[in-house]
Amino acid sequence: MDADEARSFIRSNHRCVLATTRRDGGVQMSLVAAAVDDGGHVVISTQETAAKTANVRRNPKAYVCVFTNNFFGPWVQAEGTVTIQPLPEAMDGLVAYYRSVSGEHPDWDEYRRAMVEERRVLLHLTIERAGPTTHG
Repeated sequence: MDADEARSFIRSNHRCVLATTRRDGGVQMSLVAAAVDDGGHVVISTQETAAKTANVRRNPKAYVCVFTNNFFGPWVQAEGTVTIQPLPEAMDGLVAYYRSVSGEHPDWDEYRRAMVEERRVLLHLTIERAGPTTHG
């Protein structure tokens, strides 16, 4: 599986586990929603204060496992380097992320206020490797 095949899958399937590396070298996993931005990065919305954000600041390598709503069935693993985009630069990307995952918001002004109050950031993962290449 190549990066384009992984992106295609992620555009239609948003349930995801994100794995980052803790300070002690252990793995920290989070259930998140993933999307793909116009630049082909896997994007995830999180808070500035989240453990995953701190982990990525220390070690920008991360891994995602994206699966269907049925859980058992097709899935994709991707890994790569992550950059963090904070507010206010992230706002347009957060809107695009929401639209990609959930559709239109009933009140975009309310959504934007919530993003600021929650101190949201966007994680942008550049896919360097993707799989699986086999099943089973």
